[in-house]
Amino acid sequence: MARLQPKKRGFPYIGKSSSSAPNVPPVSNLFLPAHQTNGSAKRKSQGQSEAAVGGTAANPGHSGHGFKGKLAAMKSRFIRSHRGPSSSTVDPIASEGAQEDTEPRKVAQDVDTQGLPSKAGPDPDPAVAGDDLGIAQQVFENIKPIPRAGEIVVDIVAQTNTAVADLENLSSNYLQPLKIFNNVVTTIANVHPYAQIALSILTAASQLIITQANLDSAVSELLQKVGSVYTFLSKDDTIKNIDTMRVPLANIARVINACAQFIRDYSETTNFWKRLRKNIMSETQTAIDDYTKILDELMQQYRDCQTRDIQINVYRVLEDLNMEGMAYTGTAGLNTMKKCLENTRKEILQDIINWVKDTHPDARRILWLHGQAGRGKSAIAHTIASWFKDVGGLGSCFCFARDRQAERREEKMLTTISRDLANHYPAFRRALGRVLTEDPTLRTTPDVLQQWQKLILKPLSEAAGAIAGNVVVVIDALDESGGVSSRENILLLLTSTEAANLPSNFRILLTSRPSPDIERALSGGTHVRRMCLDDVPAELAQRDITQFVSNKLDSLKVTIGPTEIQQIVHKSNGLFEWARLACEFVDPNRAFGETVEERFKSLTAIPSEEGKTLLDGMYATILGSVVPKSGIPFQRFCSVMQQLLTMLEPLPLAALNHMRSLFPNEKDHYDVVRILQFMAPVLGGIADGSSPVRPLHASFYDFLTDHSRSGVYFIDTSDSSNLAYASLQVLAKELRFNICRLENSYLSNSQIPDLPERIKSSIPQHLSYSCKFWAEHLEMARFDSCLATSVQGIVESEKILFWIEALSLLGALGSAESSLAITARWLQVVKYQQH
Repeated sequence: MARLQPKKRGFPYIGKSSSSAPNVPPVSNLFLPAHQTNGSAKRKSQGQSEAAVGGTAANPGHSGHGFKGKLAAMKSRFIRSHRGPSSSTVDPIASEGAQEDTEPRKVAQDVDTQGLPSKAGPDPDPAVAGDDLGIAQQVFENIKPIPRAGEIVVDIVAQTNTAVADLENLSSNYLQPLKIFNNVVTTIANVHPYAQIALSILTAASQLIITQANLDSAVSELLQKVGSVYTFLSKDDTIKNIDTMRVPLANIARVINACAQFIRDYSETTNFWKRLRKNIMSETQTAIDDYTKILDELMQQYRDCQTRDIQINVYRVLEDLNMEGMAYTGTAGLNTMKKCLENTRKEILQDIINWVKDTHPDARRILWLHGQAGRGKSAIAHTIASWFKDVGGLGSCFCFARDRQAERREEKMLTTISRDLANHYPAFRRALGRVLTEDPTLRTTPDVLQQWQKLILKPLSEAAGAIAGNVVVVIDALDESGGVSSRENILLLLTSTEAANLPSNFRILLTSRPSPDIERALSGGTHVRRMCLDDVPAELAQRDITQFVSNKLDSLKVTIGPTEIQQIVHKSNGLFEWARLACEFVDPNRAFGETVEERFKSLTAIPSEEGKTLLDGMYATILGSVVPKSGIPFQRFCSVMQQLLTMLEPLPLAALNHMRSLFPNEKDHYDVVRILQFMAPVLGGIADGSSPVRPLHASFYDFLTDHSRSGVYFIDTSDSSNLAYASLQVLAKELRFNICRLENSYLSNSQIPDLPERIKSSIPQHLSYSCKFWAEHLEMARFDSCLATSVQGIVESEKILFWIEALSLLGALGSAESSLAITARWLQVVKYQQH
């Protein structure tokens, strides 16, 4: 064994070629004395490769351990190099001769991949070994390492090992319960459709987390909590209570869905927090704490088999997105009061749920639910929307209404849906933000095709893979949008190739009556599934209506027993709206001077006919029981109903009375409650006084405005003179400069934080209505000199400027141009008639 001369001091093999070194990872020049650092850098610059040192190809012994194994070897070797001489193990020290830059170092003895002496080769001479040991000790005493730097590196290596282990644990420990749940859920059958939706969202959320390529250890605590929830849901005791505890299950699904989105989007979220200069660790912990608290409470509810009210404020990180100018119809959304009665329409609802859950890539993206008036289309649509909203799967719910046609909702449908999707799904919001940044004009474009392609399809295609589960959009009562032209563009888009190629997790539920134009448009779409409520088997409809009527008339079971209930069910002929009206009709609180028995006899005397004729008979019976067919009461009925049916937006009782007090004929100045108090079976908004008064069903509007159906109760809606005059009087009396008392005129509406409160206190409902619709009523008004004078009093004074300001505050400035054009045409007609 050759004696080594310690001319140069340093760690073995550092800075040398791989041919002279054992298979250990390279150590940073941080460990070298200063005079060796330059030499190492010089050799590296001369082209000597160090890549193979400790690399996978050059170190097959470590190939199975990867990066973690290399870090462990480097850490172990560094610690032994600092340990000093030992009686059992001494690291060999290499020296370099006169040709140190050209001759490779001689290895004192073979060293294995962990830096330990090999047992191979002959035993050394004890005398020589003793000399070697002495020299080695002298070398160690002369070495002057950098202790602090070494400690830092050891600490970094240890932390890295820990991080690698943590990342491995994320997959092996935290994600395993999610995989187990996905297997268990496939064995669950025969549960309520509501529970099925929750289970599908939970499955989709787990898959979103499992397939996430880069899990961040910062969210390991949240992953652990999510894993514990899935473990809880996989237990036998939990599974057997799924049907009875479906409400807590749905809430759990909603929160887990939000957790999955947070985990997936964590890197983008931290970038957003950085831009806001927020403390990332603090924000992360706040989010995790919020999720944990809610999930713990919901699991406890489930264990206790109790459903308690709990405020679920799902933590959302929504990046700032300027959507000012994008039209939004807030009153067109979900109405949970329209939901189906529990345990009714089960087969239809199950069929729709199965369609939503269908994972086949060729599954049809649109389902058209249609049928004649009164079949319950809207009830089914709002039930589906409500269920998916509870679990976080509702993208948007947009409803048309016969009494809201003046709002031109068809022009705002796509922008409203886009904004709803942006508020529910962070990935869609980011994609929409990029679209609007590239082209800000899209916020205000009236072009429906651009809205469809840029505000719906483009961000949806980018965000589809980042959304857990299916997204459901509900469009209810398309036939009530207005005339055929009002929905022509919508039907073109829904039957387009783009609609057929929507993301596989996107579904549109559309309801309407089978109007000819809708029928023609949708009948040829291969991506549109048709479901007709007129085809529901009679026995199923009768079963559901029986349950509905029994529930509604439970307080009258002494008088209205099973036999009477079956008579009502039989006469309904499968129309839920008829059954609802029948229950209202026999209600003793609605009976004017008659007993329940007498009302029931009148009900059963109505001829049993088909479809709308059956509803017409019910409407005529209800009106005949409360409205005389002649005299002052009848005249007042006709006047009040004309006011209601010609209103372009429904108003509550107080606003209706205010408008009526300004009618030109004093005989019309009376409280509308005198008439409306008896109309509760067919009109909503009467009982509480604060809700808008409106027909409960569009078929009642159709009945009253069709003389062939309503006869003596026909209401003529061709003249709006009274409402035009009243609206102009409101403008003349109540418009003023700076109506909301704004302190600064240089701020845009969006920059005024309390603007909604100011509008509510300064612009009452009757004034808001008059500002938006006085011109439309003028267009439908006959010529009258008083009316013409009122028009001139507005357009030829400063009131016209105050009106424009009010429209801006109300977000209706876009209607100003058309209103002025209508006024100009009406005045031209007046001028012509005067000549």
